[in-house]
Amino acid sequence: MSGFVVDSTVSSGNSSVAIPTDISGQILDLDEDDDLEVFSKDTTVTDGSSFNASMQTSPASMINQYKFEEDAEDTKDIFVTVDNPESHVTAIETYITYRVVTKTTRSEFDSSEFEVRRRYQDFLWLKGRLEEAHPTLIVHPLPEKFVVKGMVERFNEDFIETRRRALHRFLNKIAEHPIFSSSEDFKIFLTAAPGELTSYKKQGPGFLSRMGETVKAVAAAVRGVRNRPQEFTEMQEYVEAFSQKISSLDKVTQRIVREQKEYLEELKECGPTYALWSQSEEELAEPLKDVAGCVDRCCKETEEQVKNLNDNLIPVLHEYALCTDTLKMRDDLDKAEDRLEWANNALKSDWTRWQKDMRTDLRSAFVDTAERNVNYYEKCLAVWESFLHSQRTDAEGNGNVDFS
Repeated sequence: MSGFVVDSTVSSGNSSVAIPTDISGQILDLDEDDDLEVFSKDTTVTDGSSFNASMQTSPASMINQYKFEEDAEDTKDIFVTVDNPESHVTAIETYITYRVVTKTTRSEFDSSEFEVRRRYQDFLWLKGRLEEAHPTLIVHPLPEKFVVKGMVERFNEDFIETRRRALHRFLNKIAEHPIFSSSEDFKIFLTAAPGELTSYKKQGPGFLSRMGETVKAVAAAVRGVRNRPQEFTEMQEYVEAFSQKISSLDKVTQRIVREQKEYLEELKECGPTYALWSQSEEELAEPLKDVAGCVDRCCKETEEQVKNLNDNLIPVLHEYALCTDTLKMRDDLDKAEDRLEWANNALKSDWTRWQKDMRTDLRSAFVDTAERNVNYYEKCLAVWESFLHSQRTDAEGNGNVDFS
């Protein structure tokens, strides 16, 4: 399995948010059984390559020396990649499927490698089955169901790619979970042919799901009883505070990216303006051309910086904002005192695991963003320092201007 790259978070490629470019104030809710991938039949989709957030670190930066202790040990035995989106046209709809490639050394699988195609509805089914069977555990969120105004008739490739990354991250979170990764539903999702998966989905709930009301009552008791242990009250308070902070950070970061895009569009007009000006200023022609070149180079770096924020930071923030909806405790359900001890242990264990994953993901995203910011500003600084050096040399040669 060497060379098979698997993403574990945004900075390592566990790819989304899946948020299409600049959707603020443009979201329309769909009915629950609507499939998001329905759009116009003239859609074309380019292959989505596996997300890889590796980058060349800046030699002057100290941040690239930062290492995560968690990276020192890799004991994974199942690797999942979501890539290669394709459009499918039927008589009534056009929808997207994604290739899901699995490599594993687990003995319960009949082979070491599987390749299937799945649509969004299949991912939604898997999430629902996991939540049904394990109501005390925390299932990572899927990207929301929404349609962006103005994009229904010309479905955006950026949207498809951000969705692919989010689905990739979702499956990898499941694969990394000690209980979910052993689920029969997860195995079926990864290995079954389309017809087999459809047949399996029609079979209805399994044994655990048939006793769902009892299990859900236990989970509700942990979340809802008034005399629950103090640690669960503290857990609820933590989730409320975390929800407020991560939601605020998510919104602010999206606004920053939107404003940077607007700045970039303005900046793109500067280079041609300087170049045009140089044609009418003979004595300033060369400096004006140089400025135009500097602005164009900074435009390219800014464009890459905006893309990095949109692809790497926003997905992590938004997905953990969605996580808080799952984590929030409910206080309106009956007690189930006889099952509390079992449910307490299950929820406490998964809560600890979730906190560790959350801190690793966010820390990794923040450090990655810091590194990319340093790299961006160093490149832009080098561009303008080169311009100053050239002008200083020309001025000293002509004896006209002192730049010191």
